[in-house]
Amino acid sequence: MLRSYLRLVLFALGLLVGVQVPGFINDYGQRVEAHRLESERSLQGFRETAQRFFQGDLHALVAHYRASDDPVMQSDAQSVAQLVERFAQLEGEWSAMQGPWYARAWHVAVTADRQLLTETWQGYNYQILLQPQAIAWGLGCALLLAWLVELLALGIGWTFGVGRKHKIIQHEQRHWR
Repeated sequence: MLRSYLRLVLFALGLLVGVQVPGFINDYGQRVEAHRLESERSLQGFRETAQRFFQGDLHALVAHYRASDDPVMQSDAQSVAQLVERFAQLEGEWSAMQGPWYARAWHVAVTADRQLLTETWQGYNYQILLQPQAIAWGLGCALLLAWLVELLALGIGWTFGVGRKHKIIQHEQRHWR
């Protein structure tokens, strides 16, 4: 009976953890988009300058700044290059978050920007979404957790002989008569 309750608790725990996944992925996507928009605003003036003098090529603008004899312009070249690089990274993150649900989940789990992931985790509020995808994630995680713990418990029990019936062969039964 206790074992049945433990299974129910594990299933409920897996369900509660699983329904968090879509909300976290959604929050991460919103954070990426907010950072991308802010990065785009930071580059706006430089984009206008690059459009006027370099046919919109920001890398050519950075190269021009670096080639300048003015130490202030050379210093600004590094700052602008970092802004351009960060925008490219955020654009890549944003593009990855526009795919199907499984691609977004894989991206967040494996290749997400660690800084943005940490920010998302620190600002995340647990929520229970009653959307089909959240319910599916919840049930999937619940079943997976229950199955893994059950396999682990059975494996440990089998290793240590718990639940196995041992046949004791008496001395006289082992010999042929």
